[in-house]
Amino acid sequence: MRKQQVHAMAMNFKRRLPIPMEIREEMPLGPELMEKKKDFDAEVARIFAGKDSRKVLIIGPCSADREDSVLEYATRLGNLAEEVKDKLLIIPRVYTNKPRTKGTGYKGLLHNPDPESPDDLLAGVKAIRHMHLRVIQETGMFTADEMLYPSNYQYLVDLLSYVAVGARSVENQEHRLVASGIPVPVGMKNPTAGSTSVMLNSIYAAQAHQSFIFRNWEVECDGNPLAHAVLRGYIGLDGRTYPNYHYEHLERLAERYTSEKYANPAVVVDCNHDNSGKRPLEQIRICKEVLDSCRRNEAAAGLVKGFMIESYLEDGNQAVDGAVFGKSITDPCLGWEKTEALIRELAERL
Repeated sequence: MRKQQVHAMAMNFKRRLPIPMEIREEMPLGPELMEKKKDFDAEVARIFAGKDSRKVLIIGPCSADREDSVLEYATRLGNLAEEVKDKLLIIPRVYTNKPRTKGTGYKGLLHNPDPESPDDLLAGVKAIRHMHLRVIQETGMFTADEMLYPSNYQYLVDLLSYVAVGARSVENQEHRLVASGIPVPVGMKNPTAGSTSVMLNSIYAAQAHQSFIFRNWEVECDGNPLAHAVLRGYIGLDGRTYPNYHYEHLERLAERYTSEKYANPAVVVDCNHDNSGKRPLEQIRICKEVLDSCRRNEAAAGLVKGFMIESYLEDGNQAVDGAVFGKSITDPCLGWEKTEALIRELAERL
C-alpha cells in the first residue's frame, strides 16, 4: 500500500524586523510636538466626552498610498482646518494598511511602500512612521490610522490621535483588548453584516479592564473610556449595501447605547463604505442628512460626535498602476474641490 505524502505547511521566517521602540528611536517625535499632541488629544477627548460642542472630522484618502500626494492633500487640509477650527476639529486619515475582503491585492503602504512592487514589510514599517511624521511635522495636525494589525500599533503609538477598528476586525478578541489600552479615542465599526449588538459588545470590552499577552508581554489595561461606535453601513443577506445613518438608526441606537452602561456614548458616522454604497459623492448628502437628524432629535444630537469622510486630491479611483496624481488606488474618494466646499458648509451649519 502506497504511503500518502504529506506536505508540511509552515511559516517561512524571513528576517527579524526592528521592534517598535527601535523604529520610534530612529524617527522620533520632537519634544515640542509631543507637548502639542497632548493638548490636541485633550481637545479631541473633550468632544467625545460631550464637553465641547464641536464635531470631529476624520478625513483623508481611503489609503495613504504615496507620500508626495498625501503631503499635498494634508497641507491643503491643514490650511482649511485652521479656518474652521471653531466648529470642526479635523484629524487627517493616514491609513497605511488596507484590509482586503479576500486577502489579496494591494494591502497598503505597510505591505507595499511601492504599490507596484512586491511586499517589503521592513521598508513598510519605516515608511508608515515616516509618512505620519511628515504629515505632523509639516502641517501641525495629528493623525488617524486603522489598527488592522494590533501588534503593529506600537510603531505609531506616540503619533496617532485617533484609531479605528475596522468592520472585519471588530469581533476579534485581540483588537478589543488592545483597544482597551489605547490612550486616544478608538472607533469600533459595526461589522460588515451590520449587527449593532456586536459593535456595542466591542465597545463594552474596549472600555473594560483587561489583562492579556501583547508582543510577548503580559499587560494590563484599565479600559478606554473613549472607545465609541462608528456606523459604516452593512451588507445585507442579498449581497447589497444598506445604510445605517438614517434618523431611525440613530434614534434606535441612542435607546441602547446609554451612559448607564457605557462611558461617553458617542457615534462617528462613516459617510462612505456601505453607507454610500462606495459612491463617494453621496458623502456630501449623508453629512447633511445626519446634521438634519440631529436638529430633530436631541438624543441623536448628543450621540453624534463627528464624521469620517474618504477624500483625496481627485474624485474617484484608479488602478494601482494609474498615473493620476492624488487619485485613490483603492476605494473611490471625494476630490479636493468638493471636499473643501463640504467642510466649509459643515462649519456654517454647525
